[in-house]
Amino acid sequence: MKPEMELPRDKKIILFDGVCNLCNSTVQFLIKHDKKDVFRFVALQSDLGQQITAYIGIDTSKVDSIIVYEPGKAYFYKAEAALEIASAIGGICSLLGIFKVVPKSISNAVYDYIARNRYKWYGKKEACMLPTPEIKAKFL
Repeated sequence: MKPEMELPRDKKIILFDGVCNLCNSTVQFLIKHDKKDVFRFVALQSDLGQQITAYIGIDTSKVDSIIVYEPGKAYFYKAEAALEIASAIGGICSLLGIFKVVPKSISNAVYDYIARNRYKWYGKKEACMLPTPEIKAKFL
């Protein structure tokens, strides 16, 4: 199955670790600040999350990252995904775009360090969060 057929083509799909407290806090922040309604969210652990990563060829057992997927256009992961998100949110977050001049090897090394330690620093849930009725439309 091609998940692209079911996905909104005018949205950026953020695939995130649904059991990570840091990731869930980030998703909550993004929902609150997504004034242009740019994003939709999918837990990597969900069936749809697994279909999308298989479709775009990312092995989540080897790539421990948030992923931004624009159906039919592009996908980003690691530091590049974080910068793509910051740019799309706009406002003060877009200032993070200055980090695009940092070589990918360095920015991804910093990203990987945070990713490796996120459960130790921020904790982990037993299961993916369930969205409230108010924000359910933001999740696929």
